[in-house]
Amino acid sequence: MSQHTEHSPERKMSPRKLFYLTLGSVGVVYGDIGTSPLYAFREALKPVAADGLTRGEVISLVSLMFWALTIIVTFKYVLFLLRADNDGEGGTLSLLALLLKTANGHTAVLMFLGLSGAALFLGDAMITPALSVLSAVEGLKLVTPHLAPYVVPIAVAILALLFAIQSHGTGAVARYFGPITALWFIVIGLAGLLHIPDDYGILNAFNPWYGISFLMNEGILGIIVLGAVFLTVTGAEALYADLGHFGRRPIQWAWFVVVFPSLTLNYLGQGAMVLREPLKMSDPFYLMFPHWALLPVVFLATCATIIASQAVITGAFSLTRQAIHLGFLPRMEILFTSETNTGQIFLPSVNTLLFFGVIFLVITFQTSDSLSTAYGISVTGAMVVTSVMAFEFVRVRWNWSLPLTLVVLMPLFLLEMVFLGANLLKIHDGGYIPVMIATFFTVVMWTWRRGTAILMEKTRHTDIPLPSFVSSIERKSDHSPAAVPGTAIFLTSDPESAPAALLHNLKHNHVLHEKNVILTIRTVNKPRVASSDRYTVEKISDRFSKVELRFGFMESQNVSQALAALRKSGLKFDIMSTSFYLGRRKLVPDAKSGMPHWQDRLFIALANAATDPSDYFRLPANRVVELGSHVII
Repeated sequence: MSQHTEHSPERKMSPRKLFYLTLGSVGVVYGDIGTSPLYAFREALKPVAADGLTRGEVISLVSLMFWALTIIVTFKYVLFLLRADNDGEGGTLSLLALLLKTANGHTAVLMFLGLSGAALFLGDAMITPALSVLSAVEGLKLVTPHLAPYVVPIAVAILALLFAIQSHGTGAVARYFGPITALWFIVIGLAGLLHIPDDYGILNAFNPWYGISFLMNEGILGIIVLGAVFLTVTGAEALYADLGHFGRRPIQWAWFVVVFPSLTLNYLGQGAMVLREPLKMSDPFYLMFPHWALLPVVFLATCATIIASQAVITGAFSLTRQAIHLGFLPRMEILFTSETNTGQIFLPSVNTLLFFGVIFLVITFQTSDSLSTAYGISVTGAMVVTSVMAFEFVRVRWNWSLPLTLVVLMPLFLLEMVFLGANLLKIHDGGYIPVMIATFFTVVMWTWRRGTAILMEKTRHTDIPLPSFVSSIERKSDHSPAAVPGTAIFLTSDPESAPAALLHNLKHNHVLHEKNVILTIRTVNKPRVASSDRYTVEKISDRFSKVELRFGFMESQNVSQALAALRKSGLKFDIMSTSFYLGRRKLVPDAKSGMPHWQDRLFIALANAATDPSDYFRLPANRVVELGSHVII
């Protein structure tokens, strides 16, 4: 069996399309990792500079950074994980959806890993905009010290504007993301190249022994430094999550041709400059540039960090949509900001949550120095989760033997565990923030998943099997309900039982429509469903039919549109004489339920906050009837 079948769109990609997708991926995929030079080397120097900086230490730090980029980003993500896709889609939840198809007795473990990885990514989506924009705007302090008090207000204003424009979509400006970020990489690469002659000894950083010997000799200090070194690879998770937007080849081309060379040159240049002028270690990135160039570079850096922030915000929207469709979160309002690109979505509730989280972080931490200590935990945690899930993926999907899997993945896993341990040392300096954020999101998703399972189990006890219900209704008797013209469509999650809305309609209105459709909407464990597989129709009797609509977890669940296609296939009904019946449940907590009381309360709050199903499924607003019931959970 082939380990990976390359998708036909990539195989047939023209050079022109490959170029534009590569350029686009530079902006969206690599925006985050591309802004790391603003603060990564500076933060790595601080622990070792306390007792005087030596030549060997500077070379060792740059060596560690280069090899972190090579091993984690190049080998793990660019060459390996980009091949571990779910029908072309990447990311933690996409990988989870694929693995759940073949989960052999350890579904709960996979679920917990997937939810943890997703929660850590959402935490990252809060910290990245705050850290990136702050680190860029801080360059103003070097232009003139008088601007120092205005750094935080300017950063807040930029972030507020960024979140305010989300509802308008980014399509109009997205075409500039790639060129602006490509210019950013060219500028930082050239700046580094021009400083390498400051001390050619920095080229020794290509020798991994410098980094290894530093870690062996420095003990606990070496571990602390590793936490800062890890800042060079933040953003690598976005590379995997954005696989579906650009495809594997454009992301790989962008890394090897533009991003990796530019980052390497910049870190070498920063190192060479500090070797020559150790006093410049206070802000080695901005001090690489002559004073006349500072303002343009600060402006370009701010643009690059805004683009990086936009990329993680968009990623958070996409991840949340996946979580909703896979049953890990309640329905939320999803707005489409582009008529042509269904990937451009806006979730008002997620946008609001991220906005307040980001502004809180900026105001609380004030500087990128303080915030960088909080950054690494969420990213390292997400990477460790991905490595564990990749272990399962290659064993099950690629049929790798256990020894081969251990040889390839164990070194990566151990390296990432070392990085995670190094970042956990910063837990009291702000590292608790991403842990708290990730814990909150994990608890919310786990509660929703568990609560919906308990709810389904409880309602199943009172359900009437659909076949026996239909046969009893179809028997002609004096008590038969009155027949009314038109079609009634009853939405239900359990097609084997008579929907609660149908039973309530009969009980209170004593009528039955000429045609009755029991409609179930399923989200399958793949990104998209072909139109030929969209629906199945099963006729139960003259008046009753069962319809199942299937959507991928990356698709909009537009039921009205899908039913229009269904009419063309022969199931005849007039949408204007069709009524949609929805069951609305009033949930009441029960101390004897399967969840603790606080979790019951959380589940009910989430259920109450869920978007109205008629809006979520795009049902015609004037044709929806809701019938309620009380359920004790």
